[in-house]
Amino acid sequence: MGANSSSISELPENEYLQKLSGSEPISENDPFWNQLLSFSFTTPTNSADLKLLEEATISVCKSLVEKNPRTGNLGSLIKVFLSRTKELKISAECQNHLFIWQAHNALFIICCLLKVFISRMSEEELQLHFTYEEKAGPSSYGTECEDLIEELLCCLIQLIVEIPLLYPCQHTDSNWWKWLCSWYRGRYSGGVTSALGYAVRDITYSISLEAVTTLIVFLSCQLFHKEILRESIIHRYLMHGRCLPYTSRLVKTLLYNFIRQERSPPPGTHVFQQQTDGGGLLYGIASGVATGLWTVFTLGGVGSKASAQVEQCSPLASQSLLLLLVLANLTDTPDTPNPYRQAIMSFKNTQDNTAFSSSNPHAFQINFNSLYTALCDQQKSDQATLLLYMLLHQNSNMRTYVLARTDIENLVLPILEILYHVEERNSHHVYMALIILLILTEDDGFNRSIHEVILKNITWYAERVLTEISLGSLLILVVIRTIQFNMTRTRDKYLHTNCLAALANMSAQFRSLHQYAAQRIISYTCRHLRRYVYVLDKLYFPHSHCSTLQHCFSTLSDNGEELLSLTCSHILRSYASSLFSLLSKKHNKVLEQATQSLRGSLGSNDSPLPDYAQDLNVIEEVIRMMLEIINSCLTNSLHHNPNLVYALLYKRDLFEQFRTHPSFQDIMQNIDLVISFFSSRLEQAGAELSVERVLEIIKQGAVALPKDRLRKFPELKFKYVEEEQPEEFFIPYVWSLVYNSAVALYWNPRDIQLFTMDSG
Repeated sequence: MGANSSSISELPENEYLQKLSGSEPISENDPFWNQLLSFSFTTPTNSADLKLLEEATISVCKSLVEKNPRTGNLGSLIKVFLSRTKELKISAECQNHLFIWQAHNALFIICCLLKVFISRMSEEELQLHFTYEEKAGPSSYGTECEDLIEELLCCLIQLIVEIPLLYPCQHTDSNWWKWLCSWYRGRYSGGVTSALGYAVRDITYSISLEAVTTLIVFLSCQLFHKEILRESIIHRYLMHGRCLPYTSRLVKTLLYNFIRQERSPPPGTHVFQQQTDGGGLLYGIASGVATGLWTVFTLGGVGSKASAQVEQCSPLASQSLLLLLVLANLTDTPDTPNPYRQAIMSFKNTQDNTAFSSSNPHAFQINFNSLYTALCDQQKSDQATLLLYMLLHQNSNMRTYVLARTDIENLVLPILEILYHVEERNSHHVYMALIILLILTEDDGFNRSIHEVILKNITWYAERVLTEISLGSLLILVVIRTIQFNMTRTRDKYLHTNCLAALANMSAQFRSLHQYAAQRIISYTCRHLRRYVYVLDKLYFPHSHCSTLQHCFSTLSDNGEELLSLTCSHILRSYASSLFSLLSKKHNKVLEQATQSLRGSLGSNDSPLPDYAQDLNVIEEVIRMMLEIINSCLTNSLHHNPNLVYALLYKRDLFEQFRTHPSFQDIMQNIDLVISFFSSRLEQAGAELSVERVLEIIKQGAVALPKDRLRKFPELKFKYVEEEQPEEFFIPYVWSLVYNSAVALYWNPRDIQLFTMDSG
C-alpha cells in the first residue's frame, strides 16, 4: 500500500507491498513501516471492487507465503501493530500523533493478509508462519511474547473492549481519557466532554470495526471445511489462556455495539478546526484518516440480503452482532464448555441486584430495556432474529423480562411480518421467527395478554382490511397463512408442526377472536377435511374416471373460502360415509392395502407414490391438530369466542361427516356436541335470523351450556427443544450470514465448503 497508492488496481505493483512480500527481512524498527502505514486509497464500495482487492491481496500473499519463512516479515508487521496499540493504550507517554491512523492501517493490512492465508492453508501452517522470526536485528517489541497468535488475538479483544468509542463519558476514569482531556484543554476552548467525545468516537470507530472484522477473519477457517470444526487452534486460544478473562467484557461490548447502532462517521468530517501552527493531534489524525479510510464503513458483503442497506448504516453494530453469533456457536471442547455461550446464557439486567452464581464466572449485567428496544427495531435482519432466538431460548433472565413487557406488540409484530412475507424470506429466517413464537406461546401470560392488545390498521396484511384486531387474532391469521403456504409450496413437515404447536399452546386462552380469525381457523380445517376425502378417493379408486371430486377441489381457490355446491356436498357425504365405514374396521391395514394396490397400478414397488398419497398422513396430522385446537378453545373459553362458534355452525355439514372417522372420533365428541346444542337453539329461534341475532343466541347459549357435558382432554402444551447436535444447523447458518452480510469482507464462493451458495 503506502502513501503513493491511489487505487486497488495499483496494489500488486506498489513498492511498499513488494518490499513487504519480498526476500529482504525488515526490522520492526525500520522507517519503512511509517511509509507503508501512511496510505490512503479509494476503498472498495461494491462486490466487484472487493473481489478486485481480494485478487490484489492474493498476489502479495503468494509471495509473502513463499518468502516469510526466511524473512519473518509477517511477524514483524504484527509486532509493529502490537507496538502501535501499546502506544494507543498508554498514549499519555506517546509522542507520535499518527498512532491511531497507523494502527488502523497496520490492522487493515494484517486482516487482508490473514483472510487469504486462512483460505489457502491449514491452521497448523498458519501457526507456523506466525513463528518465523525476522533476521534483521534485535526486536524492540521484546522477547516476552512467545506466542504471536495469542498476543494478536488478545490485543484485538482489548482494542474492542478498552478503547472509548461511542460514549466516552463512561470512560472518564481512564488514564486515556484524562490525558486526552488535559491535552485538549491546553489547545482549545469550549466544552471538553461533548466536543471531545465526538472526536474520540470518530477517530476510534475505524480501529474498533477493524478489530471486530479481524477476529471474524481469524475464525473463518470454518468456511473452508465441510465438517463442523470441533477442535481448532484459534478456538482454543479464544476459549483458554489470556483471552478467557475478557469473555464477559467482549460479549457485553459486542451487545452494546448492537444496541447503540452507532452510524459510521461521514467521510471528511472534522470535529476540530485546524490551528495556525499546523494542527494538533486530533486534527492530524482526523484529516489523515478522512482522506480515504472512512468509506470502508459503507461496504456491503457479497450477495447481501435486502436488509443489508439498513445494516450498513451502522457497520460496527452489524459486524459486532455477526462476531457475537460466531463466538456463541463455537463448539464446546471436551474439557471446557463454550465460555461465550455461557456469558450469553447468564447475563442479567442492570436493575437486578441478586448475586451472581459462582458457577459461572462469565456473567455480567446489561441494560435490558435498551437491548429489548434494539431487538424490536432490528428484526428485519436474519442475525437480529437469530440473536433474539438465542436470548429467549438460552437466557432465562431475558426471557422473563421479555414476557413481562407491557409493549410486547413491538417485538411480536416484526416477527409476524417476517412470517407474513414468507415468500421473500429465506427458510432459516422463517424457522427462527416461528420458533420465537413457539417459545413465547409456552407462557400462558403471553397467550392471555396478546388478546388484550388492540391494533389499528395493519397495512402490511393484504388479504383483508384489518382496521381493528387484537394481536392474538393477527398472530392466528399469520400462522395459519404460513401453514397454508408451507402445505402448498415448501411442504416442510418441521415448519407446519411448529406452526400448529404454537396455535395449540394458545388455544386454551383464545379470547374474543376476530371474526376473520375465527373464520380462517374453521375454513382452513374444512379445506383439509375436503382434501382428505379427495385423497382417500384417489387411493381407493385410482383408475376411476369420475371427475366429480377432482372438479370440486380444482374449483377451490388457494385460500379455500369458496363453498362446494349442494350437489358436491351430498357426494362428499356419500363418499365419506362409505370410506369411513371401511376405515373404522382396520384403519391402518385398509390404508396399507390401498397403498399397495396403488403401487401395483404404477407397475413397480419402487415407483414413488403420487403426492396425494404421500400427503395423506400429513393431512391427517394437520386435521387432528386443528380439531384439537378447536376443541381446546371450546372446552376452555367457549363463552369468550362467539365468532368461532358462528364459523363452526356455518360449516357444520362437513364436520358432521367426520363423526365416525376412527382417527377423529374422540376429538369430534365435543365439537359435535357444540354443533348439536347451538343448532337446536337456532332452530328454536326460527328462520331468517340476522348475523347479529345468531351471535346473540350463541352468547346466551354459551352461558346455558353445562360445562360438565364437554369431555376433558389433556391440556395442549408443546415446548421447543433443540435437536441433538444443534451446531450442525446453526454453524453453517451463522457463517452463511457472515458470508452474505459482513461489512468489507469478500470470500471467493468457489472456496466455500461449509454450505452451498443457495443455503440460508
